[in-house]
Amino acid sequence: MAEPALQLSPAPARRALSPNLRGALWMLASAVTFTAMTTLIKFLGKDYPAPLQAFYRQAAGLLVLAPWILRHPVRAFATTRPGILIFRAGAGTIGLMLQFYGFQKMPLAEANALSFTRTLWLVPLAAFMLGEKMGPNRLGAAAVGFVGVLIMLHPGDLGGGTIGIPQLCMLASSLLFAFTVTGLKALTRDHPPSTLLYWSAALGFVFALPLALLTWRWPTPVDLTLLCLMGAIATVNQACYIKGMQAADAAAMAPIDYTRLIFSAAAGFFLFNEVPRGLTLIGAGIVIASTLYITWREHVLAGRARLEP
Repeated sequence: MAEPALQLSPAPARRALSPNLRGALWMLASAVTFTAMTTLIKFLGKDYPAPLQAFYRQAAGLLVLAPWILRHPVRAFATTRPGILIFRAGAGTIGLMLQFYGFQKMPLAEANALSFTRTLWLVPLAAFMLGEKMGPNRLGAAAVGFVGVLIMLHPGDLGGGTIGIPQLCMLASSLLFAFTVTGLKALTRDHPPSTLLYWSAALGFVFALPLALLTWRWPTPVDLTLLCLMGAIATVNQACYIKGMQAADAAAMAPIDYTRLIFSAAAGFFLFNEVPRGLTLIGAGIVIASTLYITWREHVLAGRARLEP
């Protein structure tokens, strides 16, 4: 069967782009859309609590996927391990609510920086849940990264600050998202990515509904438009991130993902009058360096494994 005409004649400019450059452009689009999403989360946070915002986010994602699910509903949810899928969806939904709360209550740059700790949590979780080896390099990089987290939070003598509920929510959110990534690694061995996406969207909607009802309020037409826009941007953000990772090596794309820290700092400064603190920037730099090292190390080890007979 012939492919659609649009795919038969790709634009010359697109053919000239290298895989890494195409991936970089997708990752930049991901960073921009992520910043737009978090800006809307913070803007709407005064009137719409995190559970309610998370519900609208999950509802938008389910609506986008509904046409594919309804084509073959039985095939879409076919699985031999529903328990892991339910646990993963539950952890992801709670993590989403905690993350939304953090973005509402914290400066955007600081909240984004703490969200990067997901990579640090993956090191011990992969060892305990997947049986992966936790060598001194990975363990040391994770430990250094968590030192950066402490500097960012500047408790006690480091800067006179205290670790508040929003900061703890962001750290807990990153831990829960690390659980979802670990579960993803285990499930992709015998599940297509689409099945995981359908389960996550459907169960996320169900799990988010009870807490949303406790904080329910009918949005105004303008707010409803913004909430729907937030959900749509979040879906586009996921698509851009996946495209970027598919187009190029993960190790090459990881540094570009951190540009959302720059975009979020700019959005916080110009839209919410937020000025990042010096210790926040220092700690964020340490976290970024440690997670980049872990990503690069994983890339090197994966390359060596492919070369082994």
